[in-house]
Amino acid sequence: MRALLQRVTEAKVTVGGKTIGQISRGFVILLGVTHSDSEQEAYWLANKISGLRVFEDTEGKMNLSVADISGSVLVVSQFTLYGDSRKGRRPSFTHAAKPEQAEPLVKYFADQLRELGLPVEMGEFGSMMQVEIHNDGPVTLILEKTNNQ
Repeated sequence: MRALLQRVTEAKVTVGGKTIGQISRGFVILLGVTHSDSEQEAYWLANKISGLRVFEDTEGKMNLSVADISGSVLVVSQFTLYGDSRKGRRPSFTHAAKPEQAEPLVKYFADQLRELGLPVEMGEFGSMMQVEIHNDGPVTLILEKTNNQ
């Protein structure tokens, strides 16, 4: 499971011109699922992200978590995180999990963040979405958990 994590001042996701998720300060998480992923990877990743200290304290040091700043999270499923463009000019997405596997894991991941006390908004799985991100810093990290780590 891969997460592209962006620290934001605000973000929103729209489908067909309608806003379906919106947050102020916190994280946008673009989440990719591969074939070998399970609830174990989703649980680990949610716990890792919830405690990740990438927000500044009063001294300007990255010392605070999203919970510490009373932030929120916008989760957007992103199968293209498993795109492979090493050959040819069109990426292959064979490493991305099929929707019937990926969708429940994306929901499980979001539920784990909620259980950790974070307010969570979500994109719409399988839809063409427009994601507006006001990156803060910018701070962008890639986190990955495989079932053999």
